[in-house]
Amino acid sequence: MDKNRKLMSSTDIGKTEIFLAVLSGILMTAAFPNIGLSWTAWFAMVPLLVAMRHQPWGNSFRLGFIAGLAHYFTLVYWLVHTMRTYGYLPWYLSVAVLVLIVSYVSLYLGAFAVLIQQISGTPACLVWQVPVFWVSLEFLRSILFSGMPWELMGYSQHETLHIIQIADVFGIYGVSFVIALGNAAAFIGYLLVREKDWGNIKVTKRLFAVSLACFACIFLSVWVYGNKRLKFFDDLISRSPSVLIAVIQGNINQAVKWNPKFQEQTIDDYIKLSESVLSDDLDLIVWPETATPFYLLRDVEPSERVFKGILNTGKDFLIGSPSYVNRGNRIDYFNSAYLIQAEGSIAGKYDKVHLVPFGEYVPFKKWLPFIGKLVEQVGDFKPGKRGSTIPWRDLRIGMQICYEIIFPNLSRRMVQNGADLLVNITNDAWFGRTGAPYQHFSMAAIRAVENRRTLVRAANTGISGFVDPTGRVPAATPLFKAEALKQKVPVLKTETIYSRYGDFFAIICLVVSLSVVMLRYRSKLRFVR
Repeated sequence: MDKNRKLMSSTDIGKTEIFLAVLSGILMTAAFPNIGLSWTAWFAMVPLLVAMRHQPWGNSFRLGFIAGLAHYFTLVYWLVHTMRTYGYLPWYLSVAVLVLIVSYVSLYLGAFAVLIQQISGTPACLVWQVPVFWVSLEFLRSILFSGMPWELMGYSQHETLHIIQIADVFGIYGVSFVIALGNAAAFIGYLLVREKDWGNIKVTKRLFAVSLACFACIFLSVWVYGNKRLKFFDDLISRSPSVLIAVIQGNINQAVKWNPKFQEQTIDDYIKLSESVLSDDLDLIVWPETATPFYLLRDVEPSERVFKGILNTGKDFLIGSPSYVNRGNRIDYFNSAYLIQAEGSIAGKYDKVHLVPFGEYVPFKKWLPFIGKLVEQVGDFKPGKRGSTIPWRDLRIGMQICYEIIFPNLSRRMVQNGADLLVNITNDAWFGRTGAPYQHFSMAAIRAVENRRTLVRAANTGISGFVDPTGRVPAATPLFKAEALKQKVPVLKTETIYSRYGDFFAIICLVVSLSVVMLRYRSKLRFVR
């Protein structure tokens, strides 16, 4: 039977193999919010590896691609809702855009399948090549073409505190590595139990014992490290200075948010919610991304209404607002955040750095003039200065607006530049009641662990809340509820290995992967000669 499989043409993929590939994709999705069965991540790759066994490289790519389609269609299905409801695209164009995005990210799973099938010639190679190749491709997906690091495998464990503590050394890619290693060990176990081979080599009990021991040692080391770090930072947090911060979730309907008729009501809602949490020891009030649906400081009447409310509260405010700068021959627009002191002066401003393609700017606009943006704003946004922080009292704030928080290097750069707190303001109203707001929050939480900084998050419709430096969430809001939440948060100044050296682990995996591929290619050329 196995010999016959080797003789199959590159276009013959059985229904069983397709089913297994689809199963892998669904198991991957199940590990993420809002399904949240994080344990499925530890064996989600196994059905795909089973399906690939003895397949030619073309079929392996197709099976990986199919697994990617099943995974990403069920993970980011909400893009259709966003484009239909707020981008005003017809359903067929919304679906077409989703298909393009999903097809692109599925290529990485296809590449993973080809690498494993072509390079991992023995079961022993699988043990280390599965996690190394997986991390390498996750890293490439995060940096190529503006980056698409939405829900990397490691994020599935955002609530498993003992596992995610290694992020302060290896970043989110370290967590993904451990999960992929677990999948490799599980697959070796499958081959042994089913008496199957890989690369015409049978799996021995000794190899399974070694692979299981390897995974067990690394997993146990991660768990012990996590346990020690949790105890260490719990103690450090208890002895650290703190500030009392409030986040305001206005729950402003996106359909009317930019209508001038609703400006006064929007401002009044935010002021009233801010007043509801006032106390003498309150230090800072944070409003979400574009909480002011106008140009703060530029549009005089609504701006005066905001500043009057700030003066009445007597507190410092951090407010999201669009802004622009007149350059004479052009106007540059920014998605910004203003720090406004209690007496009404502007103490600092941050301009969003990593903009949303087709949402805040149109990439390749010269060649795609017919494609409009998906937001109601005049002109394209310009990026701000990378790594800049906002001084506040004797601290510095690392601001990140909307999906900037899913890019680890942005937070790291801010911490390198002295950020004592990380603040994420966003407007997730675009996502509706889908899984996207929960997925977005799960990724944001890891930034706190990587850099050992408190994360403060204010979202228009949720999820707003706080994440402490261990990844715990002491307080969070539900979706689509106007709410004000305040929390005393610790201020740490610890520098982590990840904050200092960044994604060195992922880069090592990528270098190893490229080296292995080149060596394999050279050996094949020598064999042909």
